[in-house]
Amino acid sequence: MMATLVIATKNPGKAREFKEMLAPAGIEVKTLADFAPFEIIEDGTSFEENATIKAQTASAHLHLPVLADDSGLMVDALDGEPGVRSARYAGDHDDAANNAKLLAKLAGVPDQQRTAHFHTTIVGIKPDGSKLVAHGQVHGHILHELTGTHGFGYDPLFFVDELQTSMGNLTDTQKNQISHRGRALREFMAHFNEWWGE
Repeated sequence: MMATLVIATKNPGKAREFKEMLAPAGIEVKTLADFAPFEIIEDGTSFEENATIKAQTASAHLHLPVLADDSGLMVDALDGEPGVRSARYAGDHDDAANNAKLLAKLAGVPDQQRTAHFHTTIVGIKPDGSKLVAHGQVHGHILHELTGTHGFGYDPLFFVDELQTSMGNLTDTQKNQISHRGRALREFMAHFNEWWGE
């Protein structure tokens, strides 16, 4: 029987990225959308705390191994905002409102001061409590307008320094190569077999 790993998200964009990156492991990937709803209260003050809360809550409820991530955009000119509140910056998971709020807060800030980075922390928790943690980052700048139609969230506003283009212009494959989530997942997968086989 194929082993099952639950990704603690209902975000279809995020779920698609994880499924693509986990495909080579030969593991059945499910998300929270595959199960009856239950409450997860994300009240941590760091990415790792929030990811751990999500993974522990879901694993205890479903009795399955769970992979959870907490990701966010950290803008230097805004002292690290939106940070852990990235998805709820202007409300609840409203990409358009979040992007509009970010642009409004950065109005008048010159290009050289619009530096930012995306950060991801991934936490894997198994029903026996064994835990695996990984981190990833990608650095860039915040653009003055939405650019590109790919990705989700703040992607169309994020200019990737090393590629000299908006993350919104990247295909999923290109994004996975350099993204914060891709980098964190590669670090996670480097230790995955050891954790999975414990």
